[in-house]
Amino acid sequence: MSQAMDFDTLRQAMADNYEQPEGPARNARAEQLLVEAEKLNIPLAVIEALGHQLKVYNYSSEKDKMFVPFARLLRMWDERPEDFDEYEIHSLHWVFKWMSAGMLDQPHIPLASIEKWLGEMEHRYRLAGHSERAVRGAEFSVAAHLGDLERAERAYTAWLAADRDTMADCHACELHSQGWWRAVRGADAEALELWGPVLEGEYTCAHEPHTALASSLLPLLRLGRVDEARSHHLRGFRLVRPMESMRGAYADHVEFCALSGNEARALELLAERPSYFTDSGDPRSKLDFMAVTALLMDRLTGLGLGDQAVPGPAGRAWTSGELAVHARGEALSLAARFDARNGTSYVSERARARMDQPALVDRLPLGVRSTRPARAGQRPTAPVPLPRSVTEAAAVASSEPDLSALLTEARRLSALRSPEAVEAWAAVSRAAEGHELDLRDRAEIADHAAMERGLEGIELFHRAAELYAEAGDPGEALAARSRAAYIHALSGATEEALTAASELYEKVLALFEEGGTGVSQTASVLVGRARILMHRVDEAEEGAGAEAAGSAEAGGDVVAAAEEAARELLALAEPHVADVPLASRAAEAQAMLGELAARSGDAEEATDRLSLAVETFVAAGLPWFAVEYDSRLAGIALRLGDTDRAERAARAALDHAGAYLEPMGQAQLHLQLAEILGTSGQLRPASEQALEAAHWADEAGQAGTLGAWARHQLGGFLLRQGRWAEAAEVLESALPDLTTDMHGDGAIVQTRWWLGDCLTELGEHREAAEHWLRAADIAQHWPEQRDHAMLAHLAAEALGHAGLTAQADQAYARAGDLWRGLGNAHGLVRALRARAWATARTDGGLDGARELMGAAVRECESAIAGAPLGSGSPSRAPAGSGSPEDSDARPRLVSELGHTYRQFGDLVARSVPSDAEEASTRVVFEEALGYITKAISVFGSLGSDGLDARTGAELAAGWLEADLGRATAAMARARGVLSAYAGLEGETAEARCAEAGNMVKLMEAGQER
Repeated sequence: MSQAMDFDTLRQAMADNYEQPEGPARNARAEQLLVEAEKLNIPLAVIEALGHQLKVYNYSSEKDKMFVPFARLLRMWDERPEDFDEYEIHSLHWVFKWMSAGMLDQPHIPLASIEKWLGEMEHRYRLAGHSERAVRGAEFSVAAHLGDLERAERAYTAWLAADRDTMADCHACELHSQGWWRAVRGADAEALELWGPVLEGEYTCAHEPHTALASSLLPLLRLGRVDEARSHHLRGFRLVRPMESMRGAYADHVEFCALSGNEARALELLAERPSYFTDSGDPRSKLDFMAVTALLMDRLTGLGLGDQAVPGPAGRAWTSGELAVHARGEALSLAARFDARNGTSYVSERARARMDQPALVDRLPLGVRSTRPARAGQRPTAPVPLPRSVTEAAAVASSEPDLSALLTEARRLSALRSPEAVEAWAAVSRAAEGHELDLRDRAEIADHAAMERGLEGIELFHRAAELYAEAGDPGEALAARSRAAYIHALSGATEEALTAASELYEKVLALFEEGGTGVSQTASVLVGRARILMHRVDEAEEGAGAEAAGSAEAGGDVVAAAEEAARELLALAEPHVADVPLASRAAEAQAMLGELAARSGDAEEATDRLSLAVETFVAAGLPWFAVEYDSRLAGIALRLGDTDRAERAARAALDHAGAYLEPMGQAQLHLQLAEILGTSGQLRPASEQALEAAHWADEAGQAGTLGAWARHQLGGFLLRQGRWAEAAEVLESALPDLTTDMHGDGAIVQTRWWLGDCLTELGEHREAAEHWLRAADIAQHWPEQRDHAMLAHLAAEALGHAGLTAQADQAYARAGDLWRGLGNAHGLVRALRARAWATARTDGGLDGARELMGAAVRECESAIAGAPLGSGSPSRAPAGSGSPEDSDARPRLVSELGHTYRQFGDLVARSVPSDAEEASTRVVFEEALGYITKAISVFGSLGSDGLDARTGAELAAGWLEADLGRATAAMARARGVLSAYAGLEGETAEARCAEAGNMVKLMEAGQER
């Protein structure tokens, strides 16, 4: 480090260091700067360097180091108080509070020393004339830590009763502490009410609302306010993540995940902060962290995952079972040290209670990717529980085989078309092993077993058909062969299957005519043939069915054949809808006709038919079969722009699905409803449905496919609600799983675009620029380059906000070239203006800036000349996506020219250095006034549409006139503004008139002098 560092340089170095991330590197730099301060032989320099060192220690994992610089500061104050300026005197007294809390956090500091320090703090505050509010607050902290509840309540009351003065903690910190105490005392609702102003952003500070958000998590869960808890976790963790000193708040987030069924995410959090397992500078927060680690590991062990590898202290590999023991031991050891110091058992009792908490929520979806660990050795459970009747029959069968009870129940469920029939027949099959059965029983068992085997069930269907025939039921035999034919068609042999189905169709009709079989069996054959014909339509549409289309029955095509088969099925089954199986056939026939109508573009017919199918299924007590057609109806209605009907159909699909839908189906339905709600602008319910979709996709093992898309959608909905931090967390979680092959590069670009929007709102401009630039790199390969240009422009703005002037200039140049190629004058002009401002701050200086502003003027004038009145040239602003196409470009171009002149003038005026000579200053101000006068003229040509812009320029010109010593001209411009707004109301009018009135008063006062 240079020995030539002076006091000002030292101060700047300390300011720069304080802006660095918390941690040992910042602390080491503070130690170096103290050495530099001591070289200056200026007491105040040493005082400021000690204060800086103390601050960075306090906000780090090395809090135990802050006592040394404080002791030195206090000694310097006692020996030479005149060396301290007003700010350092205030700072010295302010950090007394840090010392009090810091002593509590260090179990090696005796309790007597802490109590003595409280007295010292009270004495010094009284001498300095400060209120006792901070002292009573410190006493409350000591008593609360000790578990001396009576003293804590007394101190709490005295703390709040004392006057607030400059030594009181900020409102945000005080409210957090007050709410924390109410939560400790079991008053969760009161705690949340106290935290309200902090959580809502009314009061903030360096560590708030970070800690309030973390502290609120469990109270919200205990009160059942799970949506708020989720939001607070996503918002709060994003704030806490980069701050090393916030291990206690970080632990709160781990605890929340462990108690809400998000163990996997809790493990991710542990993995992000390996140093938290070993950092020893703040024993109290280490106790918190190890306690929640033990809680989490016990949760995993309870799930049968004691052997799962988990993140832990460096130096060895850990399983959850091993870390559970280690973390509990560490936590209790630390607690015992505190209790030994305090002479109580309070800290240990609270640590044990924290580690032994039961889960508060079985599973709270968070929106970010995090699949819940399954119990070791546990297979995924079926979504539909085994019916009690089957369970009871199976229990009887296990001790005394009674196939008749199982068969009776299975047949009953089959007659009702219940999803529970699957397991009922499986129970029959298991119980039948080793038993002699009659032909009919064997046929039914084979038939239902085949239904569950897909392509492997074809031969079993044929075996069932043989058994039915031997049992004297030729109609059911034909039905079984028809089922085999349909499965055969699904294997790719559509024409072969159709030939077989047609033969079966002829046979069953003849048999039915003779009275040899019933309507149900005949309908089963007809539905099989109709399904094959519908499958052939699918193949033809996909281009794989040319051969099938060429062999269509004489006088028709594949669609006509399918429609005829569906109508024939409907005619047979519809008169018998009182019978559940036949009602199911009639509903399916209506659905087929609806699908065919939709394919032909007849949306009205499709809607009517599908609605009839749904109504028939529901009336027959088969709502689960209606789900597919509810969803289809929703899609058709949405395409027709009928969002109300689409929403009703999508909600009906979820209602009709009940408990019978697999997780993947649940994910798809929730996502469809989310998209419908989003289309109609119902953003909060849309985000709730997208959240459910992401959860169910994760449960289905599709986190990286459908789950990623659901998170993409969820992030967009949250963004549109202004929930920036939540949206950013969700979008960042989705991004790694989004792929071009699965989701398309448009989804990746949109996700990065949205992330840039979120991060900009959160003040993370460099990161926003990175996302926009990476999105632009993808979009540059698209045929349409508008998005590429917009992304480059957005990235340039973000780079500028991040202070990266050179990089911003490059991005603006890229955007400008793209806007020029697109013929978008607005984007090009704005890029040129932005480059001018950037150039004025770099080596290009004012001359380079003038050249760029001049180019912007010329581009505007050229575009205006080429845009006749009433032109419909489309144009979109570069600062966002989705703005409507402009129906009249010329007025906007004229306005753009006015703004360019106005900015030209502002840029020139601001280029004058503070130490410039008066003569040179006048020359520059005259030049600036000329540009702003041109702006006034241009805005004036727009009439009332340019009023606000014109008056703003008039006032800017007035201040320049005043700087040039022309008070009369300045007042004339101000009075012109007042006249322009005479009789008008509104925020802009009020602001302009207030500024104009102030200008007049100042000029008049100057003339009087």
